Amino acid sequence: MSRRPGLDRTTLIQTAADIADTEGMEAVTLSSLAQRLGVRSPSLYNHIEGLPALRQALALHGTRMLVSELTDAVVGRAGDDAVRALCDAYISFAVRHPGLYDCTFAAPEPHEPELEAVSQHFLTLMLQAMQSYKLNDLDALHAVRGLRMMAHGYVSLERQRAYGMDFDPAESLNRLLNSFLRSLNDPLR
Repeated sequence: MSRRPGLDRTTLIQTAADIADTEGMEAVTLSSLAQRLGVRSPSLYNHIEGLPALRQALALHGTRMLVSELTDAVVGRAGDDAVRALCDAYISFAVRHPGLYDCTFAAPEPHEPELEAVSQHFLTLMLQAMQSYKLNDLDALHAVRGLRMMAHGYVSLERQRAYGMDFDPAESLNRLLNSFLRSLNDPLR
């Protein structure tokens, strides 16, 4: 089967990511993707094995982007400064790429080694930010999970326009983050 000049897997995934970010993940279908690319749906099978494979590719793409942005945010930082930078970068990514962010939630399937490796890199990066604190391995994992919960909760409520009171929700997040950091720094936790 011949391939359309200029259409490749990278273009296909980036276009699907654009659809996800502007219209939501539910709008990412082979039909919508083909229409956006100006091809017929069967042409996509030259580059992707179907919708589940496309969604898996989006998860990998989104997780790689998130890890890259988090890595850039923490370079040269440690302790509270690194944790704040991670939180800010995580929220920033989720706000700028809502569709791709939605793809990053699920734990990778065992048969998806690339996504598993990138997800492990994400976890390692988050755990490295916790090294400045006197946490055992389990406490460090709980701290990473807690940080994600805070950032995800903030983003989720923001997306739902749930902050109706007349004061800045970023200040609420900052206060919560301050409490979280105090708990990491308190050896008696």
